[in-house]
Amino acid sequence: MTRSTSEAGRLARLLPADGPSRALALATLATTVGDGAFYTISAVYFTRVIGLSPVQVGVGLTVAGLTGILVGLPAGHLGDVRGPREVLVRIALLLAVASLGYVWADSFAAFLATAVVVTALDRAANAVRQGLIAAVGGPESRVSLRAYLRAVTNVGISLGTLVGGLALAVDTRAAYTTAILVNSASFAAAALLTLRLPHVAPSPVLTSEPRLPALRDRPFLTVTALNAVLGMHYALVEVAMPLWVVRETAAPRWLVAVLMLVNTVSVVLLQVRVSRGYPDVPAGVRAITRSGLVIAAACVLFATAKGAPVGLAVALLVAGALVHVAGEMLQAAGSWAISFGLAPEGRQGQYQGLFASGFAASSMLAPVVLTTLCIEWGRPGWLLLGSVFAAAGLAFVPVVRWAERHRAERAAAVAAASVGG
Repeated sequence: MTRSTSEAGRLARLLPADGPSRALALATLATTVGDGAFYTISAVYFTRVIGLSPVQVGVGLTVAGLTGILVGLPAGHLGDVRGPREVLVRIALLLAVASLGYVWADSFAAFLATAVVVTALDRAANAVRQGLIAAVGGPESRVSLRAYLRAVTNVGISLGTLVGGLALAVDTRAAYTTAILVNSASFAAAALLTLRLPHVAPSPVLTSEPRLPALRDRPFLTVTALNAVLGMHYALVEVAMPLWVVRETAAPRWLVAVLMLVNTVSVVLLQVRVSRGYPDVPAGVRAITRSGLVIAAACVLFATAKGAPVGLAVALLVAGALVHVAGEMLQAAGSWAISFGLAPEGRQGQYQGLFASGFAASSMLAPVVLTTLCIEWGRPGWLLLGSVFAAAGLAFVPVVRWAERHRAERAAAVAAASVGG
């Protein structure tokens, strides 16, 4: 066997079996390579090329993020009633065009308009994509497919980061524009790959149901809120941990890169394997309750690193990163199993859009909450945060039971209505 054949075989094993799942994975890879390239250069491009101040960038991205939170549910609903494949293809093509707005943005107003449109379309695409994942994977495989896609996402962003890094090294407007063009092309490529997926029949709104039933589903809304609280742990690696290492421990600064690499590589190599053990709602509840406890333990390890000698501090931080990513993978697998399992068939896009909006809100709030608790409050803040994560994970047990009772009552009511009709 030649070396090229061997490498091709390894790459094939990283992707789902050939068919719709692989096409969806390749579309995800294309999109995330573009995302990685753009995220890497965006801050420098906005400030040095467009000429915005850091405050303007922060305000613009915050406004765009707020807009993005609002579009998830209606976009998911549109995918349900019009067909998720067709809707996703159109959104991806719109993204390919809208993202080019950054090339011509020469003022705060132009930047803000582009950021709002791109973010809204991106959140809409994510909501519709979740409905498509549910349809392509089916009840038996949608969690494992979602796990594959998360691993592919990490690979894609890592590859895109290399493209963005080259643009930063060249450090010219042309180089940054090239990274933006790569991002735009990635959306167009994703649209073409999505066309390889089978058509999913639309699920029209029934006259007997409200237009957006997810908003009336109080148990699911509560599950979404709990997941948003627990989901703040993602900002530990991105925000709190780097600041903690640099400001409050004796560990060398370069350890931040190592800890981030531990997280990324672990997810790529292990997320699919971890998710196989949690395919349905009861298993998902077990995963997510364990995740809260495991992430709480990681918070204790991070907190203990303060004041420790260099060698011990490094050991505690690496251990904390390993424990945290274990909890992260459990939380991801559990949240997918629960959100897919509690959503009615035919309304997956709407429910997943709502669920994703909760996570987006969490991502916006997490940096402020975590820097206040972990950096301003120090060790007590880490311990309080760990307690919150543990409590949120345990709270899923009664809340999901409530949601399952509600789902059974709703199914009985629908059946009775159909018999009566």
